[in-house]
Amino acid sequence: MHLPVMPPVKPMLAKAVPSVPEGDYTYEPKWDGFRCIVFRDGDEVELGSRNERPLTRYFPEVVEALKANLPDRCVVDGEIVIIAGKGLDFVNLLQRIHPADSRVRMLAETTPASFIAFDLLALGDDDLMTVPQGERRALLEAALAKASAPIHLTPVSEDPAVARDWFQVFEGAGLDGVIAKPKAQAYQPDKRVMFKVKHTRTADVVVAGYRLHKSGPVVGSLVLGLYDDDGNLQHIGVAASFAMKRRAELIAELAPYKTDGAHPWVGDVVPERNPNQSAGSRWNSGKDLSFVPLRPELVAEVGYDAMEGTRFRHTAQFKHWRPDRTPESCTYEQLERPVRFDVTEVLST
Repeated sequence: MHLPVMPPVKPMLAKAVPSVPEGDYTYEPKWDGFRCIVFRDGDEVELGSRNERPLTRYFPEVVEALKANLPDRCVVDGEIVIIAGKGLDFVNLLQRIHPADSRVRMLAETTPASFIAFDLLALGDDDLMTVPQGERRALLEAALAKASAPIHLTPVSEDPAVARDWFQVFEGAGLDGVIAKPKAQAYQPDKRVMFKVKHTRTADVVVAGYRLHKSGPVVGSLVLGLYDDDGNLQHIGVAASFAMKRRAELIAELAPYKTDGAHPWVGDVVPERNPNQSAGSRWNSGKDLSFVPLRPELVAEVGYDAMEGTRFRHTAQFKHWRPDRTPESCTYEQLERPVRFDVTEVLST
């Protein structure tokens, strides 16, 4: 492979802002998948990830589609997603990272992935990383003018009112928010020079256990639950990202609630996907998911961005304890559900 921009390249990043900024920007939907920079030189294709580890072997169907749809020599920034029905399927996307080639090939047939392109870093012999964002977008549109599914060009607008509408509507298709890109900005790897507006919500949840941190006998994450319509406590996710001092304090705070007796999730059950069935980590099949069970009496308010089925899509953020709430009042009914929206309509915008 011989390109003007060679792997590995860390993708350009965005910093969070509370609302859609106005000014000399282009606006795009924020896709929720695997960030991927594609390097193509003829029949050679490499899929680089955000952590610079190649994704190539996990998405053979994407590699073939890129060969059929991209210019012969180019470097394209984008997102690998799985489109299922009317929305994005992040859970099945996670399953694609598997060590067995036979399983990867099987999943490529049963849950094929798509690639959403949103930036162009090189074309032919030209390094475009110093070219302004607005010009790179125009070149990307020309380069992908004849592309067809499963290779897509992300929608773009220069109208902040349109971006605000996308922020509200596109969530129903599984998208993550909105990205604002300064039109004059060069491509800056690993720099937070773009802006992202993401959905933020809160929920009151039952703290039913905790996992220890890898560094020692301090809390790594809180294991969270909500009650379903049948009165069963379902695992909804975890809250983490505590300062080290706070992790140590939590050990003492939670000690009075530790239990060796009845608990809805003890026994052979590991609360990762569903507390009522044994399952490994959806992120890492070798991860230790053992947890310290707590009597389900503590309620905490946490922040979250979106749901994936019955679980938080990403790690929740602990805000504070809610001694005024009873655990039984922590149900799925409190969660805001976005109006469903067809992802194919997003791509045809």
